[in-house]
Amino acid sequence: MLFDEFNKGSLSLINRVVMAPMTRARNPNGIPNSMNAQYYGQRSGENGAGLIVTEGISISPTAAGVLHINGLFSNEQVEGWKLVTKTVHEAGSKVFAQLWHVGRVSHFTNQPNGAAPVAPSDIRASNSYAWGYDDNGKENFVICSKPRALSAFEIKDVVRDFAIAASNAIKAGFDGVELHGANGYLIEQFLNPAVNTRSDEYGGSIENRCRFLLEAIDACIAEIGAARVAIRLTPYGGLHELPHYPEIEQTYQYLATELSHRQIAYIHIMDQKSRGSFALPEGFLSRLRSWYESGVIILAGGLDKQKAENLLKEGLIDLAAFGEPFIANPDLVVRLKNDWPVTPADRSLHYGGGARGYTDYTALTEKAVV
Repeated sequence: MLFDEFNKGSLSLINRVVMAPMTRARNPNGIPNSMNAQYYGQRSGENGAGLIVTEGISISPTAAGVLHINGLFSNEQVEGWKLVTKTVHEAGSKVFAQLWHVGRVSHFTNQPNGAAPVAPSDIRASNSYAWGYDDNGKENFVICSKPRALSAFEIKDVVRDFAIAASNAIKAGFDGVELHGANGYLIEQFLNPAVNTRSDEYGGSIENRCRFLLEAIDACIAEIGAARVAIRLTPYGGLHELPHYPEIEQTYQYLATELSHRQIAYIHIMDQKSRGSFALPEGFLSRLRSWYESGVIILAGGLDKQKAENLLKEGLIDLAAFGEPFIANPDLVVRLKNDWPVTPADRSLHYGGGARGYTDYTALTEKAVV
């Protein structure tokens, strides 16, 4: 099933393999170029992923917590992304842009004019790191700065930034957008009552804490249509100091129900066990399927060929996403299909730099395997 064509809802794909979003930080000016197009193109087509979800893309200058990442808020960035989408489409794959706002997981050196990052509340992620400039002006991992709480008016501005980025994504040729609601970034910060201590309409009850996420989704739907809008979520995750809370299950049941009503393109779930955090509890995928029965579910995190096939056959997921294996294996799909060896990536080359560790990983041939 993993290598079969997929047609459901708004998605028509050459296989059920998804390339998960991965930060690679290759663009100091924030504008995609021909090297990015080559990177994504290498991982597209019959030997690559049916669906590619890009690296996280900043929706505004204040959204970033990592140096050298691309954005989707300027005309130059839109033109740059056209190189990527054209290359992926020519190979036969589809591509969604992941829209990203990191919230409190940032540093003042990532922000315009050295301002404080923004978040639902002013609670610092004091044991988490951004990639910014240290006290010596060198690029480095730096402890996240104390954020300031967004006003209700400013929250509406961020919602508008998501919508503008979604519109820009379609102008750039993307097939859709995936809002980054996972891994402890801004959207998930609103969901978690330990870091969202607001007393207005965006805090307190489950419905209030989900309000920002759903407003952002609705704003993007209004711009580009529900069939082109998706979201990534990490239920039961803990990255960037988001502790578990009693209403986790009810929160994601509420979200799945609301998103099902909206008939978005898909929900992309990440199991954070592969990142050293909490695993999805036993039975959660089955419960999610019951809440989101007719929608498309993608799972990422720690999958291999057999596990992906089993989950597909059980009907618990529709598509299987692979992240890090795609870095060193641009032809990952053909390797999985033929049980060929998967090359480990050099993690020292994951972030920043140039072509080395980015576009110079080679594809296997049948002759080379034999």
